[in-house]
Amino acid sequence: MQWFNLEDNINLLSLIGALAIILLTVFVVGKYMKQMKESKSEGELSEHNWDGIGEYKNPLPIGWAVMFVLTLVWAIWYYLVGYPLNSYSQIGEYNEEVKTMNAKFEKEWANPDLKTLHAMGESIYLVQCSACHGITADGINGKAADLTVWGSEKALVDVILNGSKGLDYPMGEMPGGMSDEEGAKAIAAYIAKELSGIKKTSNEDLVEVGRAQFAVCASCHGDDGKGMDGMSPDLTKYGTSEFVMDVLRRGKKGAIGAMPKFDDGRLNDIQQKAVGEYILSLSK
Repeated sequence: MQWFNLEDNINLLSLIGALAIILLTVFVVGKYMKQMKESKSEGELSEHNWDGIGEYKNPLPIGWAVMFVLTLVWAIWYYLVGYPLNSYSQIGEYNEEVKTMNAKFEKEWANPDLKTLHAMGESIYLVQCSACHGITADGINGKAADLTVWGSEKALVDVILNGSKGLDYPMGEMPGGMSDEEGAKAIAAYIAKELSGIKKTSNEDLVEVGRAQFAVCASCHGDDGKGMDGMSPDLTKYGTSEFVMDVLRRGKKGAIGAMPKFDDGRLNDIQQKAVGEYILSLSK
């Protein structure tokens, strides 16, 4: 991309404005420098002085005031009229190209199979996520979330015991110690089998016990586990790519920094789904 293009209206307006400000500044400064050299300072001193140095009650310089007002007028005109939304600019051209490519991508990959999603998700993961979570997605020795267990019953137990932070839900962060280890296993079994997208558990005998103890979770997630209209995470999506997509869209504050919100144009819906399917495949 060229630094400057005369066919780019936005660049042209910026250059005209910059040149006008420079010329006005040179003219006004030159004028007052000349006056300072040709005449002695005179006028009424203010009541303030600093170590014997006084200050004249001079009126605001007309040239400076005119330049200041003209700059404000130009800035307002530039913002409201000179930079119309439909005017050509290199940035606008780039945005249109991105929009076109995204539409082409979504059309080409409208219905990818699971194998394709895994391959796509792995390539995106290595570029966007591996710097923090590691190439093997294990969280680099606890520095970030271990994604090899995400969406699993084991991860549910860990969250119930240690809490969950950084997702910025209206209900706030989930504290640790919501249950003891046996209770956590029971609640996780109930969520995994009856509420989540996992639809199975390794502790069938604990499901009913977990159902009774889920009351401690229902105060935030609701009796149905759906998160009370976005007030907290929707547990019925847990174990599916939709849950991962929710996290990608919300971003997350972690121990080594903040994970960005990937719905800002970095990843489209299909790419987010691909990342979700790939991450879920790691825990199977």
